[in-house]
Amino acid sequence: MKRRTKIVVLGSALLLTAGVASAATASDAPRQREAASLTGTAKLYRSAGDDITFSFDAHLAAKDKADPMKATGTFEFSHYLNGAGARAEVKVDCLLTGGKVAVVSGVITESDLPGAEGERVGVTVHDLGRHDRLGYSWASTGRPGEGNEPPRCVSSAPFEKVRKGTGDFTVVPWQPEL
Repeated sequence: MKRRTKIVVLGSALLLTAGVASAATASDAPRQREAASLTGTAKLYRSAGDDITFSFDAHLAAKDKADPMKATGTFEFSHYLNGAGARAEVKVDCLLTGGKVAVVSGVITESDLPGAEGERVGVTVHDLGRHDRLGYSWASTGRPGEGNEPPRCVSSAPFEKVRKGTGDFTVVPWQPEL
């Protein structure tokens, strides 16, 4: 009887080991890395207390590595001070990244800023950990809706600082074949 018990335990151990091995193989299958991405949310620092927030969910699929204008996703921004201000949602139309810097552009799909819907805007992010920086096309072209929209993948230098403790942008660098 003892011998039979040992065989059953050994058989169960082999089945368990085989199950773990096959489960690990299925879940550990190599996944292809995105060609580029920009994700995260942060608030900008303004000494006057402005509430300015930017959120990104922009991606360039590996299969589209050669064409940053095939990027997908959205980004949002808002700017309020003393209860007045506006917000906008943007459909991504281009994403370029290099190292820890990303430039994303898109067309505003929804906004409470008069004349902004249908206009293109661009944003630049420098992913510096908790000290991220950000720039936006309307710093030099005027606010969205004034008719001075930039072309795709164009923005300004990341001149703004994010509010301490809010910088969680993540940039996945683009690595085109040159």
